[in-house]
Amino acid sequence: MKSDSEIERDVRDELKWDPDLDSSDIAVSVKDGVVTLAGFTHSYADRLEAESAAKRVAGVRAIANDIEVRLPSIDQRPDPDIARDAVAALKSELPISHDKIKATVRDGWITLEGSAEWQYQKTTAENAVRKVKGVKGVINVITVKPKVEPSELKQKIQDAFKRNAEVDANRIQVEANGSEVVLKGTVRSWIEREEAERVAWSAPGVSKVDDRIVVSP
Repeated sequence: MKSDSEIERDVRDELKWDPDLDSSDIAVSVKDGVVTLAGFTHSYADRLEAESAAKRVAGVRAIANDIEVRLPSIDQRPDPDIARDAVAALKSELPISHDKIKATVRDGWITLEGSAEWQYQKTTAENAVRKVKGVKGVINVITVKPKVEPSELKQKIQDAFKRNAEVDANRIQVEANGSEVVLKGTVRSWIEREEAERVAWSAPGVSKVDDRIVVSP
């Protein structure tokens, strides 16, 4: 098992290795496998990319992303302009369901509210507004309210795990209560944990996933 200092070294190296990221102002610290990212980036995309890079490192158990987004003056925009483009992005990506989602902007931060029938709609909405110029962050509180309760939800998710090459289905337990799912067990990496959660969210009608999986290399 890696020591905290080895994980810290590997995270720093991964940040520098990432061609899409300027990590010169990002600080890294590790305690008991939990990585804390601090400092600042010049875009929201870089903040997210730094988190993704850290998650790729073996031995990482959890991440606290405290990176601040400091936009260059050329990229700063008034909140009404950001809001207008956010609405346009939602209409473009979710032409049928965008009217059920409301975007509020304050100091460059977008808050998404409303409801969606599927988890993919909630995810798509967030991905759409992330790309808007001038955004410093996104808070997604959209509620997933499926119209139909999924049948045999637990079995569907377990079958999906067995088909997935990146997930060891034998190490993950699935519990289902109506449209809510609880995942338990252990996985070998943070990436595998994220993949298991993604698979569970992809099941028809899932409204909530409580991911209690532990990363244990």
